[in-house]
Amino acid sequence: MRLTAAVLGTPDPPALARFYQRLLGWPLRDDEEGWATLRPADGGTGLSFQLERDHVPPVWPPEPGTQQMQTHLDLEVDELEAACALAEEAGARRLGGYDDPEEVVRVYADPDGHPFCLFVSLTNGSPSPGEPA
Repeated sequence: MRLTAAVLGTPDPPALARFYQRLLGWPLRDDEEGWATLRPADGGTGLSFQLERDHVPPVWPPEPGTQQMQTHLDLEVDELEAACALAEEAGARRLGGYDDPEEVVRVYADPDGHPFCLFVSLTNGSPSPGEPA
C-alpha cells in the first residue's frame, strides 16, 4: 500500500491547484472537471484538489462550534523569509507561527482557508512541526 496523494476540498480546483503549483513548483498532472492534481517530477506523492461546492473554510486556531481543520500541510523550506514572501504573493494569509530550538514555523491559510505550515528545521533531521501555537 502507498499513499499517492493528499486531497483538499475546494470550490475551485483549478485555482487552488495554481496556488500550490506556484508554491511547490510541481507540474499539473490532472485537470478535469471538478478535479486537479499536482505531482512532483520524481512521481512522488501528489496533492489533489476536489470540487466541494459547499466548502466551509476551517477556523484556525480552532474555536468551539466552528468548522475544524481536517488536515494541514507541513512544507519544509530552505529560506523561510523567501518562502513566506512567495506564499503571501500567491494569496496566502498569515495566521501565526512560533520559533523553538528545533524549528521555526509560520502558519498560513491558502486562498480557500486550508491551514499549512512553512518551516525551517534547525536540527540535522527534518521533523514535522508540532501543533502550531
